[in-house]
Amino acid sequence: MRNKNQIKTRIAPSPTGELHIGTARSALFNYLFAKQNGGEFIVRIEDTDKERSKKKFEKDIIEGLEWLGLKSDELFKQSERTAIYKKHIKKMLDSETAYLSKEESKAEKGKQIEVVRLKNKGKKVEFDDMIRGKIEFDTTELGDFVIARSIDEPLYHLAVVVDDHEMNITHIIRGEDHISNTPRQILIQEALGINRPKYAHIPLILASDRSKMSKRAENATSISEYRKKGYISSALVNYMALLGWNPGNDRELFSLDELIKEFDLEKIHKGGAVFDIEKLNWFNREYIKKMSNEEIFENIKENLPYEDEILEKVIPIIVERINTFGDVKKMAEEGELDYYFKKPEYEAEDLLWKTETDLNVVAEHLQIVSDSLEKISDNKFNREGIKNVIWKYAEEKGKGSVLWPMRYALSGRNKSPDPFQLAEVLGKEETISRLKSAIDKIE
Repeated sequence: MRNKNQIKTRIAPSPTGELHIGTARSALFNYLFAKQNGGEFIVRIEDTDKERSKKKFEKDIIEGLEWLGLKSDELFKQSERTAIYKKHIKKMLDSETAYLSKEESKAEKGKQIEVVRLKNKGKKVEFDDMIRGKIEFDTTELGDFVIARSIDEPLYHLAVVVDDHEMNITHIIRGEDHISNTPRQILIQEALGINRPKYAHIPLILASDRSKMSKRAENATSISEYRKKGYISSALVNYMALLGWNPGNDRELFSLDELIKEFDLEKIHKGGAVFDIEKLNWFNREYIKKMSNEEIFENIKENLPYEDEILEKVIPIIVERINTFGDVKKMAEEGELDYYFKKPEYEAEDLLWKTETDLNVVAEHLQIVSDSLEKISDNKFNREGIKNVIWKYAEEKGKGSVLWPMRYALSGRNKSPDPFQLAEVLGKEETISRLKSAIDKIE
């Protein structure tokens, strides 16, 4: 049996679009607060808007929350709760705290419909917000507002109040854009004679120009987009937790369990939190570094269908250059990694460094480099060993003049890792073979 004093929070997304990062951050704060206090976190799908609600969005929301690790203790759908709303509407009509009003339909001109309006006495409403302190509203200007289209069709404010009461929600943690909804909901609570939950209105997530993070923002706004881009769920959770909250020190990396211990609702800032994609990328890179070699290999292999032996050698280079595992796929599509797996194609003139014009000099440098590499034993053919035998010569003749043609002969690209790293990955035999091919191309 549930303890009536047990803390219970909820997230109540509408399935009219994909799971937004702002909704996900609100869900995270609700989850952390509930779990920190030994309470429950529920998900309530607000799908009473029959025209705009879609099953695919409902699926996206539920799967997105699960991917983030925010497992709900219960799942509800408003569309399955019509009888409960009807009972409460009838109670308000019977107690005369609400009344039926015949009005012209906004959807169909000339058609009369019977809506339910709350009797509003126009009083001042005051509540204590756990983040913002005392907030006061004069409800006179709200008038007798509509709470249901009919006895069978509750509107948002009534459904929310009824659900929060019936589900024993103790704390409502939501975006600050809901502050203006609170006085209406308090009036409905009072009309129904039910207890008021505690409120905490968190700052909105802002785009870089400090505007509200919308679907037109420069960064992705839905959780599914971040999944597709190859972000790690725990990195996204870690970053979202610090959008509007910090532990009071310089620490930045937290697992979900650590966040449950450290999170403090009353330390949430009042000001909006600017979403910084570079900071999220930093978090993601940190989480990639914490992964085992096997996990990294499996994630990279999904996007690079190459032979395992070379792939394992390339992994450290790839990890240095990516923010997400989705970047690996992009690198592969753009041919950035092809040179590891097949001989590059290029023109002999591409081997010339900057303003140099004599390809015979280039061929001489490449021959000396090749001869030097021949002398390295197989077990010492690594980045340091390769650099040791070439560096002195490169300094004498000009590092660009020697190392540029070496690197280009191995990769065939203007941008690639340094030639010592390339040679280590390719191995002695393939490296010397590519250098000889470059010399042949010149001659």
